[in-house]
Order: sequence, then C-alpha cells, then structure tokens
Amino acid sequence: MHGGVLFVHLEKAPELIKRIIEVSSTAAHLTTRHRQLVLQRDGETIASAPIEDLGAVIVDHPGTTYSHAAISGLLEAQTVLIVCGRNHLPLGLLLPLSEHTEVGSRLRCQIAASLPLKKRLWKQLVQAKIQAQAQNLRPDSAEQRKLLQFASEVKSGDSTNREAQAAKVYWSAWLTATDETNGETAFRRQREGDSPNSLLNYGYAILRACIARALVSAGLVPALGLQHSNRSNSFSLADDLIEPLRPLVDETVRDLYWSGQTELDRTTKAALLELTTVEVSVGDLSGPLMVSLHRYVGSLVRCLQGHSKRLEIPVTCRSRATAVCGS
Repeated sequence: MHGGVLFVHLEKAPELIKRIIEVSSTAAHLTTRHRQLVLQRDGETIASAPIEDLGAVIVDHPGTTYSHAAISGLLEAQTVLIVCGRNHLPLGLLLPLSEHTEVGSRLRCQIAASLPLKKRLWKQLVQAKIQAQAQNLRPDSAEQRKLLQFASEVKSGDSTNREAQAAKVYWSAWLTATDETNGETAFRRQREGDSPNSLLNYGYAILRACIARALVSAGLVPALGLQHSNRSNSFSLADDLIEPLRPLVDETVRDLYWSGQTELDRTTKAALLELTTVEVSVGDLSGPLMVSLHRYVGSLVRCLQGHSKRLEIPVTCRSRATAVCGS
C-alpha cells in the first residue's frame, strides 16, 4: 500500500503479470512518464508502475484527476479503467477500441450467431453456475443435492428457469454453509442490501470488468450478449460469461464475513482483488484467473465460429478436485 494506492499482482509467470492498482484513500493525479503510470500528490510522486504491466486501474477517490496521456496510455496497453461511485462500487468502465486483426470477422460471427446456438451456450453457463454454487454448500446437504439435481435438469436456453430456482435454494443456505453461523439462519441477496451484499457487488464488478477486457482483447463486442440483451447494457456478453464465476466471489465474501470483515474497506477490497490471481483450470490447462479468462473467451470464439460446441469454463482449483489442479 502506498499513500492510498493498492497494488495487487501475481507472484509467478512473470511474462503474464498483470497488476491491479486502486486509488482509494487519498486523491492523486494520474499521469505518465517514460511509459510508467505515475501517481502524484501535491506534485510529488507517491507510486508508479509500468503501464504495460497493468490489467486494471480502479479509481475510488472523488478527488482523483487524470492527464490525457494517462488515459490514452492505459487504453493503448489494453488496461481497463474502472471508476467507482459514491458507494465505492464500480460505476463505469473505460475500455479500448479493439485493434484485433479479426475484429470484423468476429463481429460478423457474433451478429450471425443463431438463437439455438445462443441457447445451447446459455445452458452450459447456467449448468456450470449451479454446479459451482453447489460446491459452496455443505457437502451432501439437502440443498447441495437439490442444486445438483437442478443442474442436471437445465434445458436449452434454461427454458424451465432452473437458474432462478437454484438461486432461491442457494442464497437461503449460502451464509450458513459453514460451521460458524453466529446465530444467523438465512441471507437475502439484494443489489442494494447491507453487508455482505456490498462485498458481493464489488467482487462481481471487478470480475465483470476483467471479462470485458478479455472480450475486447479477443475482438468481440461486449454489448452483444447470448442471454442478457438489455439495450442499455454495454456489457451484456460479460454479464453472460460471469455467471459461472460468481460463486468464486461468494466463497471469498462468506469467508470475509465470518471472520468479522463486513465493511467494504482496504482489507476486503484487497481480498476481492486477489481473486484475479486465484488458480483455476480451463480445459487441460491451469493458471491465474485473469490469464485464464482469455482462454475462456477463446473457447467462446471457437463456438461462435462453429469450430467447437463447448465452452471451456474456468473451474476453481481450491473448491473442486480436478486432476489439472494437482489433486
């Protein structure tokens, strides 16, 4: 931590390191010098980092200012700029226009994607989400068995709405799926609710931004979704792909909550930002989540192009026994 600036980075695979910077407790001026993003306060440098090493810059202090060079430099480096609102939750994203060599052909694939294809892909996403939710519940509990049953019953396009039915069971048991219940028996998931809802919202928003970054890097348009299609949503496709990854946030938030860390502060933000470094498996490969998102998106591209029928959805090594994760 440097003067209100939080750095999160990977500890291995140096060639793949992507750091996350958050400007939180103090105002700073963001500028550049010699391909470094420089954070200044009262004319003095308080932190700096090579722009090419940055995956995301999160700005949470309302007094933060930017130079044009800082913004253009971040966009050139494919770094997502995330601006938080008064509630300290991400309010908006600034993403680069893709310079992918196949952006035209991939846009045509997105537009031409048939409804049956979208429904098949959505089925896979919903099944993976419910299965991951089940892993967050007590082993062999009635709730876990119910979720696994729902996952096996998902139809094309989730026409029987198993996702919503699973969510009702999941959230009612989620907070008490540990040995320490602190006398609480249920939890109500609300976007504007009290803690731990605020922690969930922050974690989801960070993952959403990282997925949007991976989509743009792959030459895809985040606004063209598979299931989510609100005309005012610029990140519908990111909202589709995040669904199987939400339980990863849920697990971390629950751990924080039961350890007494209920406020959205430096400690909880740092823990949630570290989710981008969690080891996951995608197909027969494993690696940090932020890197694996590109493999996940690559599998979507192959499906849209007709080269594959299945998405390669990240599976967390810490919550599932998979051979690629060393178990």
